[in-house]
Amino acid sequence: MIIRDCCVEDVQGVADIWNPLIRTSVATFNSVEKTKQSMAGEIATRQAAGHAYLVAEAAGQVLGFATYGQFRGGIGYAHTMEHTIHLGAAAQGRGVGRALMAALEDHARAAGVHSLFAGISAENAAGIGFHRALGYREVTTLCEVGYKFGRWFDLVLMQKIL
Repeated sequence: MIIRDCCVEDVQGVADIWNPLIRTSVATFNSVEKTKQSMAGEIATRQAAGHAYLVAEAAGQVLGFATYGQFRGGIGYAHTMEHTIHLGAAAQGRGVGRALMAALEDHARAAGVHSLFAGISAENAAGIGFHRALGYREVTTLCEVGYKFGRWFDLVLMQKIL
């Protein structure tokens, strides 16, 4: 397995991981599936801003991806980022997520990022546990801020000072 910058050839692999989560889970509160065009634009925008968009790949297959972008708008938040990480089902429990997060945090540190946030559905116990194991701490729960599948969901914010 290698961790590398995402490129245009990875767009379909990233969408193939993300879209089933959009359709069936609350790992994301987004309900609009990613297209090749929207993914390519998102990746290019992040990378042009100096933010990482990384993939884990083995044998030409995207196993997972991780990215970050500014937590909130404005110059005062320029050193605080929020990240996203998703893995394909076959990659879970194999250290792929840990490797992606290590590379993402290294990139963020080198870019002058001070603080990384994770926004995780309160119903995603595995995501909360994963981040806790990596040294993120729960800082708050935002009640009923996500809406999907006809119901409201709480969002747990976890933070790591780099």
